[in-house]
Amino acid sequence: MINGINGLFKTTQNRLIVFGLLSTTIVMVCLTCFAVSKIHKNLDVGYKNFGQIISKTLAIESVEITKDIPELSKYDTLRSHSLSILGSNDDIAFIEFKAQDGKTIYSSKEDYANRANHAKIVVSSPMQLKNGIESKNVGSVIVGLSGTIISAITDTTTTSLIMVFALTWGLIVLVMLAQTILSTKELKVLQDGVKKISSGTFGVKVESQGMTKEVKQLFDAFNDMSTKLHQFEEQNIGQLTLEKNKLEAVLACIANGVVVCDNYDNVILVNEHAQQLLDVKPSEILKTKIQQYCDTNGELCFKDRIEQFKDTPLDVMEQRPLAFNIEVNQRVIKAVMSPMFSVNRDYVGYIIVLIDVTKEMEMDNLRSHFISNVSHELRTPVTVLRSYIDTLYNYGNDFDFNTQKEFIGVMNQEIIRLNRMVNDILDFSRYESQNVKLEKTKQDIMPVIEDVVDEMKVLASEHNLTISVMKEPDLPEIPFNKDSIRRVIANIVSNAIKYSPDGKRIKIRAERARVGDYVEVSVEDQGQGIAPEYLDKVFDRFFRVENNTHTIKGTGLGLHLVKISVEKHHQGQVFVQSKVGEGSTFGFRLPINPPKVEDDEPQDEMPKKTEDEVQEVQDLASSNNGNDGWEISFEKR
Repeated sequence: MINGINGLFKTTQNRLIVFGLLSTTIVMVCLTCFAVSKIHKNLDVGYKNFGQIISKTLAIESVEITKDIPELSKYDTLRSHSLSILGSNDDIAFIEFKAQDGKTIYSSKEDYANRANHAKIVVSSPMQLKNGIESKNVGSVIVGLSGTIISAITDTTTTSLIMVFALTWGLIVLVMLAQTILSTKELKVLQDGVKKISSGTFGVKVESQGMTKEVKQLFDAFNDMSTKLHQFEEQNIGQLTLEKNKLEAVLACIANGVVVCDNYDNVILVNEHAQQLLDVKPSEILKTKIQQYCDTNGELCFKDRIEQFKDTPLDVMEQRPLAFNIEVNQRVIKAVMSPMFSVNRDYVGYIIVLIDVTKEMEMDNLRSHFISNVSHELRTPVTVLRSYIDTLYNYGNDFDFNTQKEFIGVMNQEIIRLNRMVNDILDFSRYESQNVKLEKTKQDIMPVIEDVVDEMKVLASEHNLTISVMKEPDLPEIPFNKDSIRRVIANIVSNAIKYSPDGKRIKIRAERARVGDYVEVSVEDQGQGIAPEYLDKVFDRFFRVENNTHTIKGTGLGLHLVKISVEKHHQGQVFVQSKVGEGSTFGFRLPINPPKVEDDEPQDEMPKKTEDEVQEVQDLASSNNGNDGWEISFEKR
């Protein structure tokens, strides 16, 4: 045995092996110490973060449980809450609550003095009381942790790591010694074969006669590998082509556009959807610099962004890809740029994912217009009401009865207008709800139409408009919700009045639909008409043809409510026909025998609007109700 060990030092190879063994030992010891130190440090940091989370949680909970109770009761409440936490968690040494001025509200040291002395880590968090957007600091929570759990985890982890590294080192030593002593001769033969493979001579074979069984299997595997490498060399070009075709097939199936560029900004791959979004042909973009691509405005939309991408560290770009928008053929395209790496984490280029966000941007614009319209429409009647009420309040005795009546009439019209706008907004949220089901009864639709016409006659007479109603004889009764369909007809007729020039005629028809088993109601006006490009959008929420000019009042919700009520809640259809300069026809069709809808839950009636929902509007108008001999009343429906 001693002679065998001495023999290890006779050759340079053996001396290098022994040196490597010693180096491995030193490295393993260093790695073990480093790993243990690092784990201890991470555990301490994690434990401190754990304590910080506990203190923040306690701060939030203490604010919530004490914000509505008297000051005298806070001590008992915090003490009870703290004792329940200390009783369920042995790792918390103490909990202490302090007011904003630094005075102690409660400290568990009073109840667990010995336990508090074992605190190794102390963390604190402020107690903040939120009031709307602002937050107010009302004190702090201090938590002491004993470190019992972290000590046990640290000891177990340290022991386990030392044992694992020791066993690993022992196995490495045994394997190295065994392989050195037993396989030196056989490996020399294999080494010659490997040298030939490394020089590019694929297909070389080594003789395995006279070798041990295990080495013979190794040589056979080497010969098999050499043969396969030779075959792979012949098939390499075909295989690479096949893999590229597979990649292109995958990219073609992706819904978004994909552009792949190499490290020199050359476009090497672009899928079909990207070609459509960028409006280019493969021959126009492949093998060109992506910075040379121009958008609709003729600007190099990628140039500055790629420079920004290259100036940013790759690890940052990998975590947070660069995103920006470009415009091509009136479409807004969101581009997301991310780096690409090889298997060995070498940077090889970048990929640009293109997403068509035109509709999303349009919806954002519509929402902005809606908010602007609602703000404007709500401000106008409120301003008028405030002005008229203030005038009557201060100078009402100076006006005669007719003047007062005229003032009150204007105020009443503004209140009705304001009430309608509030109802539109409330109905919008209700009709959009998935849980709302309207109760329908089978009835004649003509009384509803006549009620709406009677209501709108005053508004129509102000513009010298004539409303005519035509009904087909023997019109069948149909199931519908009276309030909902009344609102639908009122919205359509109201729009017709708003968009009709003075002195024109509005025609309302109720008849059987020519196609399908429906009753059709249509409202025809002689207004300015709607351009063809807007006809598909008039029933969209927030959409208004008047968005840009704002010459006609409205919120953009009326026709959307018509569509939701008819199609979603009555299984009907809405339609519009229009010619610019001639007028428009809006209408809807309700099924005579609608299909039965089976629900897991019983249908609930549309919730009624309560007075509280419009109380703010009524209070504004009637704040001086009864003064100076005038009074406002609200009609309830």
